[in-house]
Amino acid sequence: MRASFVVGCLLPAFLAAFVQGCASDYSWRPTVPDDMRTVAVPTFRNESDVQEIGPLMSGQLAREFQREGTFKLRREGDSALEIQGVVKSAESGIAAYDRRSGMRVTSHEMVAKVVVSVIDKRNGKVLVDNRPYSATASFAAIQDISTAQRDAAGRVAENLAAQVVDDVLNLKW
Repeated sequence: MRASFVVGCLLPAFLAAFVQGCASDYSWRPTVPDDMRTVAVPTFRNESDVQEIGPLMSGQLAREFQREGTFKLRREGDSALEIQGVVKSAESGIAAYDRRSGMRVTSHEMVAKVVVSVIDKRNGKVLVDNRPYSATASFAAIQDISTAQRDAAGRVAENLAAQVVDDVLNLKW
């Protein structure tokens, strides 16, 4: 008798209160003001030894802003926000060995260290100043290591882009 009272009366009341409480603080709509929804992504400066990783990272970041949909891409002079980045390092290292085959290397990992700034171009205010990011991707060390490393650089750029877009969306506007 007591169990049916709990299930029949209290559980629906608890669920309704829980759902109402959750719904009051969450919105599917981005909190970015309408006048701040244009962004420019100039080519990232590359201070690493990996060729072409600066343009690769900025291009992937622009694609991620476009995919996410809150921001519209604009040229550098026509946007409310500008995302500036510097690739500090991009290095590959050994991630795993196969002990059964004489400690042969089976995979590598690429790690990129990048700093990103977000500038409000309307008034010149720096919203984010050189925030450090780390992005990684692993790749197999089978035959053509340079092709595998180039593919890994693309995945590192995707990883970084997702982090940066998420942070920009979550800024306190």
